[in-house]
Amino acid sequence: MHYTGTIWRPPYEASSLLLEVTAGCTHHRCKFCTLYADLPFPFRMSPVEDIEEDLREAREMYGRLQRRRVSRIFLTGANPFVLDYGKLARIGELIRKYFPDVKSIGCFARVTDISLKTDGHLADLRQMGYDGLTIGIETGDDEALRFMDKGYGAADIVEQCKRLDRAGIHYSFFYLAGISGRDRGVEGAMATAKVCNRLRPTLIGVNMLTIYEDSGLYREIRQGTWREESETEKYREVRALAENLEIPTVFAALGASNAFQIQSVLPKDRERLLAFLGGIIEGQGEERLRRYRESVYHL
Repeated sequence: MHYTGTIWRPPYEASSLLLEVTAGCTHHRCKFCTLYADLPFPFRMSPVEDIEEDLREAREMYGRLQRRRVSRIFLTGANPFVLDYGKLARIGELIRKYFPDVKSIGCFARVTDISLKTDGHLADLRQMGYDGLTIGIETGDDEALRFMDKGYGAADIVEQCKRLDRAGIHYSFFYLAGISGRDRGVEGAMATAKVCNRLRPTLIGVNMLTIYEDSGLYREIRQGTWREESETEKYREVRALAENLEIPTVFAALGASNAFQIQSVLPKDRERLLAFLGGIIEGQGEERLRRYRESVYHL
């Protein structure tokens, strides 16, 4: 299989077949991100020949394991959904050729990737099986989005994800606790809840901001232009988000950046979730939470 650098996937894609179709990120400017720093280039699409070769190899491997049925394929890279309609359609055709039983094709996507497709293209991609995108919106806080150079604002999140809703393409959000900076965590959470309440994410996955020395954000801290939230404030922020979400969704914190793993269903589990988060805030203490943050050497 052609895999380039570290391969990232959401925790809930653990059972999916991972197919590399891109490597790197087209944006590559978010100040907090170091995920693709090990690549010698910012972004590239895999040659179609490599994609087909990998599908052929995967089919043979699954055949040897007597697991011919593959229900889901996850396309790897920071934002494969940036590929134009024709390329995504060709990838979908190849997937059906080698795995005709596939029910859905997922991938990471940036908000700006959606804007490159017409409504008709989105509807056609849904018919081809593209569904269950993971979008790292990070926050609905416009000030934080601008500072981190995400390349879009809260209004763009709403506009483009409403288009996914109309096309019938399901999606999950990644939320980055701590992105608003010291003393602004709850404010950022409230802004994010307002964005999410206008949309239909099937899951909101919390990640805790972990700052590494090779990030642009680390340089901002050293220059005194940005201040990091305490670990306790991050959990207050997460609690505020959970408290103010009004939509039915899965609320989770499953990645390595989280000292405590969470998976709950809102609104059913809200009171239990808020009590659990309150226990962390009141019972763990900043020093213990900070020790965990410092132990996360790599995401």
